[in-house]
Amino acid sequence: MKNIFFSLFIIGFLTGCKSEKSNDESRLSGNESTSTQSENSNNWQDLLSEENVKEWRGYNEEKGLPDGWVLEGETLMSLGKGADIGGDIVYGKEEFGEFELSLEWKISPGGNSGIFYHVKEGEQYEALYFTGPEFQLRDHQNSSEQQDSLHILGADYGMYEPRNVEKAKKEAGEWNSSRIVFTEEKVTYWLNGEKTVEFTPWSEDWRSRKDAGKWKDFPDYGKAREGLIGLQDHGSEIWFRNIRIRKL
Repeated sequence: MKNIFFSLFIIGFLTGCKSEKSNDESRLSGNESTSTQSENSNNWQDLLSEENVKEWRGYNEEKGLPDGWVLEGETLMSLGKGADIGGDIVYGKEEFGEFELSLEWKISPGGNSGIFYHVKEGEQYEALYFTGPEFQLRDHQNSSEQQDSLHILGADYGMYEPRNVEKAKKEAGEWNSSRIVFTEEKVTYWLNGEKTVEFTPWSEDWRSRKDAGKWKDFPDYGKAREGLIGLQDHGSEIWFRNIRIRKL
């Protein structure tokens, strides 16, 4: 009888270890973000909740949404009145350093927009991109502009070209999901469940790309280790919903 109980104890112990190892491997895999969402649901902040939605305001403005943005139920919409400079918005309540951001969006045909983070404000910064890296949102299929791979959907704009875009992309007007997971060891961008970008922030590779590319004349681009979350109005209608973030 003792041998039976001992055998059952050993089997249970090994099964538990295997389960724990499996969970650890899941968190370290490409789906680490998905698993942690359910495990740490209480840590998420809904940035469009009744309490938080009023914290969205124009970039470099004291309060309130610009004329080009409206709230339709639980959806934040850009009317496309902005341009390269002007019309962008930020969540002004607090800054984020290491974080996971999750949201849904859809865009008009040929539209152009972006999700920004680590954004800083000030008179010397005319737009979000003066300081903040960008997850590019774009319907490049219907765009009249010719785009290279650093400026298409799912890219880290001007820095890292995306992969898996053909697999992940949807037609203009359809809802998409995007996620950004930022830590000081690794950054990943996700589009409709597919990883599009992965890089190490402030690494030698990152610095060489910055110094040689689009951002060479923007000394404070990507420099901040924490900042505001921003959404771009680049002259296109775009809708955002289910904007959620958690600190890591």
